[in-house]
Amino acid sequence: MSGDRRIRHMALFWLNNPDSAEDRAMLAEGLETLREIEQVKTLHIGMPAPTEARDVVDHSWHVSESMAFDSVADQAAYQTHPVHQAFIARCGHLWERVLVYDIADFA
Repeated sequence: MSGDRRIRHMALFWLNNPDSAEDRAMLAEGLETLREIEQVKTLHIGMPAPTEARDVVDHSWHVSESMAFDSVADQAAYQTHPVHQAFIARCGHLWERVLVYDIADFA
C-alpha cells in the first residue's frame, strides 16, 4: 500500500448505554475535539440514517466518525497524538465496542 494516498478513517461506536442522550452528546463532544489535530483534514460525526432495513445495511451502531488524512503517516501520527489519547481516556468508558475501517484511495 502506498503511503502517499489519502486515507479515510471511519469508526463506528456501540454505546454501553445506547438510550442515553447524555452519553451520545458526550461522545459527540469528545469526537469534536479531534478537529484540533493538524493531520485531520476533514471530520464528520454521525448516527445511523433512518433508511429502510435491508440485509446489507447495519443500523446496530450508535455514533460514527469519519475523517480524512493526506497519508498513512498522518493517520499514524493521529493515533498517538495527545488530543486523540485524551479523547480515549475521557470517553472510552462510553462505548462497549468500536469498529474501525481505514480506507486508502485507489488513485
